[in-house]
Amino acid sequence: MAVGAGFPGRFGRPFYTLSEVPWERRFARLDETVALWRALWNGARSFHGEILHFDDIPPATAPFRPGGPPIWLGGGTPGALARAGRLYDGWLPYPPDPAGYASGLLEIRKAAAEADRHAENITPALFVSVRIDDDVPSGRRALDEYARIAYGMPLEELEKIQAVVTGSADQVLAGLAAYVTAGARHIVVRLGALDFPSQNDQLDRIAALLPAVRTAAVSARC
Repeated sequence: MAVGAGFPGRFGRPFYTLSEVPWERRFARLDETVALWRALWNGARSFHGEILHFDDIPPATAPFRPGGPPIWLGGGTPGALARAGRLYDGWLPYPPDPAGYASGLLEIRKAAAEADRHAENITPALFVSVRIDDDVPSGRRALDEYARIAYGMPLEELEKIQAVVTGSADQVLAGLAAYVTAGARHIVVRLGALDFPSQNDQLDRIAALLPAVRTAAVSARC
């Protein structure tokens, strides 16, 4: 599972308000919540951290995976990179530039080494918006509409803050391969399409690229 903090919560209330800690303590609470999950998954019946305190926790169904599911952290600030390396099982950012991804991953691996963790146990993932179209200008117009509806901003602004890969199949493959070369080994794709027919079409197009993306990953490891 992937986690983050600092975003709007349920019922329109800020997440940090629901957390009942000051804004500057939101990440400490997130890390401690994850520690609580892991304790429960390992059979703990109580938990006492700096923020969270629980006694007589009722038994719960054991997770399928010993120790519970891997937890990935999203974020690209220096603090998030350090925490991902020290505490988390994976990293799921969406940087707009593969070079930024590579430098972030390097910082995560440095933090992991300083915490006596094996960097190879931290999955380097990527969250990226993708759209493939034979008619590239038409595809960009469709993705621009998606960006305006989903984010309230034009595509050219979204591309400055998030990973977005669009164009022909060859162009999208090259864009994804650049992130693979930068170190990404698990790609979470958000379809840049608004209706079900378009989403199904994009799924088929992206699925057709998977063998080539896997080949790029193998080459990057060599």
